[in-house]
Amino acid sequence: MAILRPNEIRKMSPDERRKKLEELRAELARLRALALARGQLDNPCRIREIRKAIARILTIEREEELKRMRERGKK
Repeated sequence: MAILRPNEIRKMSPDERRKKLEELRAELARLRALALARGQLDNPCRIREIRKAIARILTIEREEELKRMRERGKK
């Protein structure tokens, strides 16, 4: 899977983002369990990529939440 870019995440609907976030969290848990069981991974950088993708999704969701709050405050 390729690295998720912020512009790709912003193009997703909120439901798509939530689904992607769940998938990434599940994959991260699976990789961590695999690393714990075997002691090593085929691609150890993958954990870092997934963590960063999760952070990007959460950051963009927070930006949009703050934007909605500001718009409500101006009305």
